[in-house]
Amino acid sequence: MAGHNELGKSGEVAAQYFLRQKGYRILDCNWRSGHKELDIVALFENMLIVAEVKARSGSEYEEPWQAVDRKKIRRIVQAAHHYIKLHRIDLPVRFDILSLLRQGEQWEIEHIEDAFRAPMQTY
Repeated sequence: MAGHNELGKSGEVAAQYFLRQKGYRILDCNWRSGHKELDIVALFENMLIVAEVKARSGSEYEEPWQAVDRKKIRRIVQAAHHYIKLHRIDLPVRFDILSLLRQGEQWEIEHIEDAFRAPMQTY
């Protein structure tokens, strides 16, 4: 497995652990809808949380969360819409970003709650 793939997998595991420690109930990880993917889908305080995980080994160029651009947001929202319809979920939805920086063997985690809203013209 390539180094960046290992880093990403390790970051996703750390993000899941982090959310569980905060009381989130993880429903799905790496859920796919065609070519679109939801990193983490969870329940928290009677709300559906769709969390995008971005992990980096350094922030020389940009913070991990900065990689979530309009195109990525559109794809996340489209996949979330499919997930909600498929599972017949009737809860408010919040989109979060977990921005992880690798510091030696530890992760520095920034949890950005309500990081973005679903654009009006998404699907």
